[in-house]
Amino acid sequence: MKFHQSPVMHVGKVQINVSDIERSTVFYEKIIGLKVLEKTAKKVVFTANGENPLLVIEQPENIIPKRMQTTGLYHFALLLPKREDLANIVRHFAKNGIRFASGDHLVSEAIYLNDPDGNGIEIYVDRDPSTWNWQDGEVKMTTDPVDFDNLLLETTDIEWRGMPEDTLMGHIHLQVGDLAENEKFYIDGLGFEIVNRFGNSALFISDHQYHHHIAFNIWNGRGLPNASENMVGLVSYSIVFKDEKTREKLIHHLENSGIAVKERNEFYFADDPSQIRVEFVVGVEG
Repeated sequence: MKFHQSPVMHVGKVQINVSDIERSTVFYEKIIGLKVLEKTAKKVVFTANGENPLLVIEQPENIIPKRMQTTGLYHFALLLPKREDLANIVRHFAKNGIRFASGDHLVSEAIYLNDPDGNGIEIYVDRDPSTWNWQDGEVKMTTDPVDFDNLLLETTDIEWRGMPEDTLMGHIHLQVGDLAENEKFYIDGLGFEIVNRFGNSALFISDHQYHHHIAFNIWNGRGLPNASENMVGLVSYSIVFKDEKTREKLIHHLENSGIAVKERNEFYFADDPSQIRVEFVVGVEG
């Protein structure tokens, strides 16, 4: 979990639009196992540890359904502390008839599902970083079948009680219209490093040699239109910096590069090339 604490830049909380706030609240609380931290009629903040916001869902006025052929969320990824936690949630899903996909990515084992609106979710556990295979500055990743027979041997006898308190927002994967524009924003602008080029269709980037904190792909086509503000899907996500000095340095760099940084009540953010709001925060989040 060292890749999600100071001094590493990492993803904090994610905010998404949903079409039915009550339905989605039940899903994220009862199925995914997050805890409600704050709740209003049209907005709910979820946490794993009871203190730090991890996921925000909101139902805007005149909500419209998610469209696959737009930029935005591919999935957000919840990182579990231990392999037994993944085994426990797999058993929980199976017991409740929740369908999911899966993948062994060499660096991690993961399961995938959608929320009621089609927002993508990954739930995963990392393998020991000492086992990751780095060659020429890139980490080897693939998608193999998960060995569920072996995984379920890790299941504890304790009844599933929801997401572990140490669950983090491990990474976010975006659907974009142009890889080069996003590479310029996230690499040249924010200072992440490329850790895997998946052909000409996806980039995986990170700080301090994590397998990825952010990924983006063009698997649904190049030149996709951006999602509208009232569409189901991703609204924003935050990047956590170690201190105020580091954040200030980044903001000056972005502004000198011609990227507008907006401020509202000491709250700083910029829009990436897909018009996704990227928030710049200091301290613990997620």
